Amino acid sequence: MGSGLWSIEKRDSFRSESFSREFEDVPESGSLSIIVLGASGDLAKKKTFPALFNLYRQGFLPPNEVHIFGYARTKISDDELRSRIRGYLVHDKGASSQHLDDVSKFLQLIKYVSGSYDSEDGFRLLDKEISKHEYSKNTVEGSSRRLFYLALPPSVYPSVCKMVRTYCVNKSDLGGWTRIVVEKPFGKDLESAEQLSSQIGELFEEPQIYRIDHYLGKELVQNLLVLRFANRFFLPLWNRDNIHNVQIVFREDFGTEGRGGYFDEYGIIRDIIQNHLLQVLCLVAMEKPVSLKPEYIRDEKVKVLQSVLPINDDEVVLGQYEGYRDDPTVPDQSNTPTFATVVLRIHNERWEGVPFILKAGKALNSRKAEIRVQFKDVPGDIFKCKKQGRNEFVIRLQPSEAMYMKLTVKKPGLEMSTVQSELDLSYGQRYQGVTIPEAYERLILDTIRGDQQHFVRRDELKAAWEIFTPLLHRIDNGETKPLAYQPGSRGPAEADELLEKAGYVQTHGYIWIPPTL
Repeated sequence: MGSGLWSIEKRDSFRSESFSREFEDVPESGSLSIIVLGASGDLAKKKTFPALFNLYRQGFLPPNEVHIFGYARTKISDDELRSRIRGYLVHDKGASSQHLDDVSKFLQLIKYVSGSYDSEDGFRLLDKEISKHEYSKNTVEGSSRRLFYLALPPSVYPSVCKMVRTYCVNKSDLGGWTRIVVEKPFGKDLESAEQLSSQIGELFEEPQIYRIDHYLGKELVQNLLVLRFANRFFLPLWNRDNIHNVQIVFREDFGTEGRGGYFDEYGIIRDIIQNHLLQVLCLVAMEKPVSLKPEYIRDEKVKVLQSVLPINDDEVVLGQYEGYRDDPTVPDQSNTPTFATVVLRIHNERWEGVPFILKAGKALNSRKAEIRVQFKDVPGDIFKCKKQGRNEFVIRLQPSEAMYMKLTVKKPGLEMSTVQSELDLSYGQRYQGVTIPEAYERLILDTIRGDQQHFVRRDELKAAWEIFTPLLHRIDNGETKPLAYQPGSRGPAEADELLEKAGYVQTHGYIWIPPTL
């Protein structure tokens, strides 16, 4: 749908249905400037600018209000940056003329400023260009909205934030705002994360800081609160009396692919488990918030993290796929895990005794991310069907978004025999023709609206690092070593043994097949 064809009525209807928030009654201020710092990097080109383009096409970034600025060290012109971005907005040669027209109009909203990340002159020039845009929109000084997106390595966050705070924020307060978005990783352990938080916190108030974790923008992750708290039949089941274990899994069927140097600095726990999977755990395990106000939701997430017991070394299996160290950017003696299975225990009334199994790995035999809630065995099993497997509720985050319940039913025929089947909601079949927004689209829109529900608060970040820092230090010191595993496998065999020890019962012979249209 081209921006020119998107009617005001349809746009407002979409806004009210999909993104209704209590704070939307607050009147918007003046012009909106979106500044992408690190504009020439991969993240900006592959994620940030395409997300902004999709928001523009849907009418959420009106061209009469919005201007987009790219800032980076690379010395290129406006047109050169636009040319670099264009390839990520037009994916095939058969793109419609309307799409190509939208791309051209969107790219004209982008201006580029070159400068270093600790340069007074660069940020003064950036502020001058932003102010020029605001003046052209007849925006009263102090009423404008400025969103700074740091598509940069965390090492430069402090210097960039200092420059933004000194030279680029609104000079007076007439209803406008300045907000910053920072990407993960937020530090490497508790100490570095706290240091980073303190440095940024001295410059900006917590409501101005948006720590983005794109997993919180995924459609099925956003559905978790609705599933848990809007459906009566889940309420009495969602506890230790009925649930035996919960698995949160992230699997990739490829290795580091040229990013070995970056990945080796962090590893699979810092890259995936400590942030993405732990955020999902919070939504699965949290208590019902007082309301949908962002702070109430984030309060409950913090309580979950603070209830997690220290990790037991006997409940950790690490792996490194064979061939990982062949990458010339990876040290020959690297101890960095590319696979990890970690069992977390939540010490509270609802979850005491229920293992939460977080599992992530690269170069495995499949690509998927899912939540698997496995229920306890049926007491007094008169059908003798225990060997077929337990009831499970599975939420598939990617690919082929779906949720399904595995249950036992009678096998059709004259015999009284049972078989496992499923009740299935597959999004591709149920919601035909509906485009599921990319996570970055949703989260950038939330930052513009001031909704911090799907962003990580400082105390939440601290509690998350407290859980994993002791284990990470043991890995960094070489006290805990990863096991070798074959690329294309399930990971180390010891990981499956840990699952069995934790009480997970695998269903043999059952395969979920996504429904076809």
